Amino acid sequence: MRMVDVIDAKRNGGELTAEQIKFFVDGYTAGDIPDYQASALLMAIWFNGMSDEETRNLTMDMLHSGDRLDLSDIPGVKVDKHSTGGVGDKVSIPLAPLVASLGIVVPMISGRGLGHTGGTLDKLEAIPGYTVEIGEDAFKKQLRDVGCIISGATGNIAPADKKIYALRDVTDTVDSIPLIAGSIMSKKIASGTDALVMDVKTGSGAFMKREEDAVALAHALVNIGKGVGMNAMAVISDMNQPLGRAIGNALEIEESIALLKGEGPDDLLDIVLTIGSQMTVMAGKAKSLEEARGMLEENIANGKALERFRMMVEAQGGDGRVVDDPTIMPQAKYHIPVLAEADGVIASMKADEMGIASMMLGGGRATKDDKLDYAVGLTLDRKVGDTVKAGDRLLTIHANREDVEDVKRLILDNIVIGDHADPITLIHQVIV
Repeated sequence: MRMVDVIDAKRNGGELTAEQIKFFVDGYTAGDIPDYQASALLMAIWFNGMSDEETRNLTMDMLHSGDRLDLSDIPGVKVDKHSTGGVGDKVSIPLAPLVASLGIVVPMISGRGLGHTGGTLDKLEAIPGYTVEIGEDAFKKQLRDVGCIISGATGNIAPADKKIYALRDVTDTVDSIPLIAGSIMSKKIASGTDALVMDVKTGSGAFMKREEDAVALAHALVNIGKGVGMNAMAVISDMNQPLGRAIGNALEIEESIALLKGEGPDDLLDIVLTIGSQMTVMAGKAKSLEEARGMLEENIANGKALERFRMMVEAQGGDGRVVDDPTIMPQAKYHIPVLAEADGVIASMKADEMGIASMMLGGGRATKDDKLDYAVGLTLDRKVGDTVKAGDRLLTIHANREDVEDVKRLILDNIVIGDHADPITLIHQVIV
């Protein structure tokens, strides 16, 4: 078989055979196929798409390129959650210990942030001592002892995906639905989970700006999961404004802790309870979503979820005192208010630009080698739909530099104050 024939087939709109896809994945991972030919195929896929069968074959070949975590010796249904990413999206951090506090096993393999979207692992590393690099034996031990873990990929999980993703990143082929679906699901299947809830974001701060693209991706993800016997479903949720009120690594950990104390913002709590309820039903711990939601709310009220978070932090080497005193995390030197320039109602607040503002302060990465400042970010006083008067504080910039006029200008340019705001629906739809 020749790689040029595989490229030709997809360039001309054909459907690749299972053998052709395996030839590409195995050959590129082994270094036998050069970047320029792999790039040509990725661009052909970007333009012409893939069928469900092609996407499934691509996923399975990337999955089989490395190790598969075997969690079958850990009792119970293993339930995970994956988000396509957004601004202020700290859902996984309170969600994992909250669901685990009901006796459900939650093995969560997460990622880092790039660009305007934050990464769960980066946020957790704001906690002194917290480690996300965990070997397979320690990973399993923590699941047995604590019931949940949030870590990076353990062992040699889907090396083909790592290599193909790096090439997609520099060839502008990231936003292809079959390539995204294959990348996500090869890692999720390899991580040994039985059931998976996917939070597919849509809107200005999301990867998928248009809802129809988010729905198409959700269907692709669910179909792959079901095709390998996984209990999979997806929630389409809104990312037209930041989620919660905190943007930035330590600030989002502090907000996650507040949520587990019953003091979190309503939108964040709603999505945590919505996804957590689905996970609880999937694990067989509740018969209905209403029953599951009540159980989760009870474990926030009685402190069990917060205690499980402390256990998770300490099991991963972190300082558990963070639960009582978040100021042990890095703190910004300057706190600069951003004030409304007019009277009216906040009509929109572009989530992607708020994420970029945090990144400009040092809270995110423009390139994968950038160092993070865990202390910096934004805390929002007002959100879409709130009425303001000129001079009211919209948000606070947390910075380690005094001059933040560039950040302030970007923020003010992307918060629109008008005479009314269209209501934002947080959960757009559920796909099963």
